[in-house]
Amino acid sequence: MSEKTELLNEVDLVLNPKKGVDVNHLLYVLLGITFVSVVLFPKIYIQQQIYFKSRDISKLKSEYDTLKEENRLIKGSVESIRFKNQVLDTIF
Repeated sequence: MSEKTELLNEVDLVLNPKKGVDVNHLLYVLLGITFVSVVLFPKIYIQQQIYFKSRDISKLKSEYDTLKEENRLIKGSVESIRFKNQVLDTIF
């Protein structure tokens, strides 16, 4: 009888395999997720920091260009006023 029972149990295992998750499989999955997180987190963090720094640099560059243009206009205005002063001083 025991041989029949063993044979039926083996047939039952082949026809209806257990669908549970064993501990080793769960540990491998958790280890894989941890490894991917450890590898990818610094990359994502560094890319984000580079993005924010480049935004700041772009903003400062646009302000620099604006101030440079204002400086050019002010220099032209000062030169015009200086010329008018020199011409008016020679007239009087």
